[in-house]
Amino acid sequence: MTQSTQPVQSAVATIPGYKAGTWTIDQVHSEVGFTVRHMMVSKVRGRFGAFSGQIVTGETPVQSSVTAEIDLTSIDTNNDQRDDHIRSADFFEVETYPTMTYRSTGIREDGDGGYLVDGELTLKGVTKPVELQLEIGGFGPDAFGGYRAGFSAQATINRRDFGVNFNAALETGGAVVGDKVTISLDIEGVLNA
Repeated sequence: MTQSTQPVQSAVATIPGYKAGTWTIDQVHSEVGFTVRHMMVSKVRGRFGAFSGQIVTGETPVQSSVTAEIDLTSIDTNNDQRDDHIRSADFFEVETYPTMTYRSTGIREDGDGGYLVDGELTLKGVTKPVELQLEIGGFGPDAFGGYRAGFSAQATINRRDFGVNFNAALETGGAVVGDKVTISLDIEGVLNA
């Protein structure tokens, strides 16, 4: 019993201000972004302007959970023509699949002081397991009498696993858009009263 209790106590003790509770994602102070290779030579970055979700922190971090929904119509790659193309049936097909969702199925320590979130990502009607590398930024009071928590996470997916298959070949070989997409999350949560 002592062996299983000790790591739990030390894990929470290393996160100053840690609180168990339910947190609503503050969209104004959060960002959901991605990076994908373009023309085989550079990377294009984009973000989603509309998303929502809830984080439930347990008595220990590994007893926590998260759910999130991203509005795919809110994509912004700093190019309106490209954004419209990504919304089309060639990519996200937002007329049929307007949202992408994520639901955690478990959280575990990664051995380096961070955490891994196991979960399921649903995109274009396809659900696949996706692991997030999680970093807990901190917990503390805000200027309005509330309490906030910060989290950063990253994952890499293959877009073709979710039926996002469009591409165009380059004359020199390779493709216009890479298959590997890196998802980056910087999330601030507000503790529900």
